[in-house]
Amino acid sequence: MDYIILDIEFNGRKFASELPMEVIEIGAVRLNESLTPVDEFTALIKPVYFAKLNEFIKKKTGIPQEGIDAADSFPKVISEFLSWLGPYEDFLIVTWGGEDMKRIVFDTRMHKMDDAYWMGAKYYDLLKGYIHFKGVTNDVSVEAALTDLGLGGEDNNAHRALEDARMTGDIFRAVFQELDFGRIQQFKDVYSNAKERKLVKNAIRIIAQQKVTPTWTAIARHVLEGKVSLEDPRKVAELQAYFDAEMAKPRKMRASPPATAEASETEAAASPTPAPELDADE
Repeated sequence: MDYIILDIEFNGRKFASELPMEVIEIGAVRLNESLTPVDEFTALIKPVYFAKLNEFIKKKTGIPQEGIDAADSFPKVISEFLSWLGPYEDFLIVTWGGEDMKRIVFDTRMHKMDDAYWMGAKYYDLLKGYIHFKGVTNDVSVEAALTDLGLGGEDNNAHRALEDARMTGDIFRAVFQELDFGRIQQFKDVYSNAKERKLVKNAIRIIAQQKVTPTWTAIARHVLEGKVSLEDPRKVAELQAYFDAEMAKPRKMRASPPATAEASETEAAASPTPAPELDADE
């Protein structure tokens, strides 16, 4: 099986907008089963929106405006990329975080293209794998991981997709034997964000400290209402499933018989919430 080390760059904006951010560059390195680089793919993409790069993106990525102006559209580039990739059963995609897969899926849908290939492809989030291997909780940049592994990286400032894919490949080879490949996943639509899930998790913890059994109804009413939009039933179902999963975890505070939660949710809602830890794919 091959490994496709994937990195993308996407355009940013300096102001709030309902218009989507789009992929503006794809870089990928193909490693064979011996982890030897055997091929590369790189292409710029001309976005539909925000086609004029702002100064931050140009400085961060080093992508020239003239390169974007002359680039092909997403449908053409992604079709070429799919041909280069081949059948998704033959490889595992490796990314640094979940944003790369998310952006490709979203752009595929925006251009009304079939997303079945990307929904079927399996990928491994090396950032999460690296964090698990190191036993740390905070996100780590590619450059920081390279430095930590003694592979350099601290002097690289421009984030071009192919170069980032090459560096991610260096990390992958260096820690390959330590990785838990039980963490392989497929892209899944997520309707809640890390901050919202953190609110649920903190509410469970605070209520449980009062020797009270938390309930989803109470948390939704006293903690999430007014802070989180619950109009989308998919988000509600996702947050409730997250609540159920958290409640299923073993907890130390079960010494005395639990009371009902109703008396404590208001206190939980009023309690300060620590700054959320952002997921890598958000």
